[in-house]
Amino acid sequence: MDHYLTFANGAPWFVGWGTLALINAALAQGKNRNGLLWFVLSLLFGPFATLLLVLLPKVRTKLF
Repeated sequence: MDHYLTFANGAPWFVGWGTLALINAALAQGKNRNGLLWFVLSLLFGPFATLLLVLLPKVRTKLF
């Protein structure tokens, strides 16, 4: 029974971290970057990936 209590206490962290990863994937796609890659990076590095993604410029699709 203690196993379930431990998971319930940590559940908000999982939900918040996963939500941040989804937001970062959408933000990355808006900047013409790979959303799946940034989703995985966000799962690993969390807010640090968000900061990096916000500071990076948008990728240009056309040269001229």
